[in-house]
Amino acid sequence: MNEFELIARFFSRPPRASSVHLGVGDDAALLAPTPGCELAVSVDMLVGGRHFFVDTDPEKLGHKTLAVNLSDMAAMGAVPRWALLAGALPECDPDWLAAFARGFYALADVHGVDLVGGDTTRGPLNLCVTILGEVPAGQALTRSGAAPGDDVYVSGALGDAALAIAAMTGRAKLDAGAFAAARARLETPAPRIALGIALRGVATAALDVSDGLVGDLGHILERSRVGATVDLMAVPRSPALAQMLGGRDRALALDCVLGGGDDYELCFTAPPAQAARIAAIAEGASLPLARIGTITRGQRLVVRDEEGTPLPALPRAFDHFA
Repeated sequence: MNEFELIARFFSRPPRASSVHLGVGDDAALLAPTPGCELAVSVDMLVGGRHFFVDTDPEKLGHKTLAVNLSDMAAMGAVPRWALLAGALPECDPDWLAAFARGFYALADVHGVDLVGGDTTRGPLNLCVTILGEVPAGQALTRSGAAPGDDVYVSGALGDAALAIAAMTGRAKLDAGAFAAARARLETPAPRIALGIALRGVATAALDVSDGLVGDLGHILERSRVGATVDLMAVPRSPALAQMLGGRDRALALDCVLGGGDDYELCFTAPPAQAARIAAIAEGASLPLARIGTITRGQRLVVRDEEGTPLPALPRAFDHFA
């Protein structure tokens, strides 16, 4: 199977949306953006052995390859519309490709995303998606609007993806149920698209937690030129991590909850006056939104432990070049 046969067999299908005037098969796609909207564009690369285990189930990998980009759209309050997929593959394995495409398209269908182009070649396993979305002009969520006095929130729970990696590499021992739950968070994250859209006009700043809470919240602090105080015990985590925080594996649990990546939850800030509206958003979405701290003056991030004492050192966030 050559490159063009591969694309035709696994990654070509009629577009769902009338906004796609020309999709896969030409030198470029032709798209018709919605009048009055700005384009939100993001790209993410997943490298085998660096961002995922090379023996990951290909259907789940297809899901995650798109999910990490959808999460960027969620963080901007954007509606995802179109995606391009580029991949280097060690070999052309029809079974692997069919499963990967099945996972990718299943998630694309949930969010109304059309695959409109891309590229393939032989090489070490490497997957790269460029995603384009739309947001009404002037309503995008950014990292630069947080102000002193704002509350800091996160969605869902943090740390389980990192905990799964720790278990899979022998650094943590989990029972079967806890491991299955953590591994699902690692391999099939749920992008918070509906939440991002609901936060337009509510959140003052937002991003997705992909590289760890302390590092990603730090990006908001840097862009907004503010600081923050976070209460460790307010940061939502799974029962397995809650138990570890109180035991011998506390250091590992802190690394997972505060520094672990691959959560793809949203971290956002909002004035206290928006608390009731945020509670209503959480109820409507059936998604926990936890207030974990407050934006402060200065540019320092402080995390307080169970006793209210600042942690002397914070875990390092994921570094792509470390």
